[in-house]
Amino acid sequence: MGLLRAGWPVSARLAGWSLLEAGQTFLLGYALARALDVGFLAGNVRAGLLWLAAAGGGVVLGAYGTRRVYGVVADLVEPVRDRLVSGVVARGVREADRAALSGLTQQVEIARDTLAGLVMVSRSFVFAVGGALAGLCTLAPPLLLVVVPPLLAGLGLFAATLRPLARRQQAFLVADEALAGELGEMCPGLRDVTAAGAEQYAGTRAGERVDDEFRAARALARWSVVRVAALGVGGQLPLVLLLATAPWLLAHGVTAGALVGALAYVTQSLLPALQNLVHGLGTSGARLTVVLRRLRPPPSPGAGTGTPDETPDTPRSTTPRKVPGRRPDVGVPALALAAVSFAYGPASAPVLDGLDLCVPQGGHLAVVGPSGIGKSTLTAVAAGLLAPAHGQIRVYGHPVPGARAAGLRVLIPQEAYVSTGTLAENLGLLRPAPVPEPELLAAAAAVGLAPLLERLGGPDAPVRPAALSAGERQLIALTRAYLSPAPLALLDEATCHLDAEAEARAERAFAARPGGTLVVVAHRIASAGRAQRILVLDGPRTAYGTHQDLLRTCALYQDLAAPSHPPAAR
Repeated sequence: MGLLRAGWPVSARLAGWSLLEAGQTFLLGYALARALDVGFLAGNVRAGLLWLAAAGGGVVLGAYGTRRVYGVVADLVEPVRDRLVSGVVARGVREADRAALSGLTQQVEIARDTLAGLVMVSRSFVFAVGGALAGLCTLAPPLLLVVVPPLLAGLGLFAATLRPLARRQQAFLVADEALAGELGEMCPGLRDVTAAGAEQYAGTRAGERVDDEFRAARALARWSVVRVAALGVGGQLPLVLLLATAPWLLAHGVTAGALVGALAYVTQSLLPALQNLVHGLGTSGARLTVVLRRLRPPPSPGAGTGTPDETPDTPRSTTPRKVPGRRPDVGVPALALAAVSFAYGPASAPVLDGLDLCVPQGGHLAVVGPSGIGKSTLTAVAAGLLAPAHGQIRVYGHPVPGARAAGLRVLIPQEAYVSTGTLAENLGLLRPAPVPEPELLAAAAAVGLAPLLERLGGPDAPVRPAALSAGERQLIALTRAYLSPAPLALLDEATCHLDAEAEARAERAFAARPGGTLVVVAHRIASAGRAQRILVLDGPRTAYGTHQDLLRTCALYQDLAAPSHPPAAR
């Protein structure tokens, strides 16, 4: 491996201390055989105990050698870590690579630890097998005829499957990290995904990642069966053959002690060493390959057709995406509910009970009522977040839930979601392409975001959600919805953290949005005075009409509007 460029002194020390482990392996079977043949079976208990003591001394000597090996391995891999760190830092400084810090603190350490593990596993296998084979040859050369052929067959089978197994292990790791990355990006923004009507798109992307990982896991499992077969042939078949050929071996001069020693070599040295080698190279080797590829400098701009950060699955912001239902049919109601009923449980009283509602295109509806009566439930049902028990819902003639309907409405909840990034990125989340700056500034001015935009430093200013007030986050979410191509805006108390003047400005902006329709769950009763029609939710006494009509006919609305009978200026 090109990573390891240690000089001969380090390599010599590693081999020297490893010989102590090989000596322990040799003494394990040889001393046990001698303890039986010249000791206990010959009636010489003292000799048997001395040979067992020699085996114990070998264990102590091997443990000391293993301890020293760890220090030598550190000397071997630390220069590798230093070179990787130098490369990562150089790339980060040269190209302002934001991923360099992650590469330095995590992936370099993974590479070092994995490389150290591979060195330990490979070294241990070589010296353990060497010590065991030397012991078998010393005890009785015929033992080699039984043990070596299946061992070589198992190693050959494993070697033949090593490369395809590593490729599939690498593919599984990549697929697993891609799925984790997709879910890590999607889950914090599920509310906005739903509000933007992007459930089908987000579900499709996540489903593709799940399918990719499933296929990678299934391919890896198939080759893992071959790995298990290699272990069986190379590590367990010699044990079976020793037992099966024991009569023949004993008849051809192999002593009982030598046979027991051979069994000890197979079970205590060869099989564990082979298991560590197979599992270590099969898993850690693939992980090391993945990490090293990520730590390599990205290709130069002329080396390919895309940028280093570009992948086939990454949507480009400059590529227009068709918005479903962007031009609704003329004359079709923007929102229509027919006999809609909804309850939060089979034994619960219905929150909505046979509700009929029709909001025309360009309309402005305010929804009012006591707290807990079902105003937010109504917007959630209209948006497709909750499924009604009975009835039908249509957005511009398209059934809810459905992709076409979801693309024609935007929901702004009470708690606004703002992501880390620039202000322009936040405001353009619901657009398939970057919003032109003049359009963005005009929307900010209309909704009332302009002072905050100026204070932050303009559209390209970074946004830290934790540093914003709840009202400022609501202004950003409102402006984002205003810029959305969806014509139907559902405001679920989306101005509850704004003062009355800012709330009025935002609602007037949405009401005047070209081609737009507005449904507002009123936080203040003044919102009802600005609306064309008002829906008063009151269970079986639900009422619908204009501000003046409801003041005459609806007792609940009279109570709600009592402090401010005159309608607010529109």
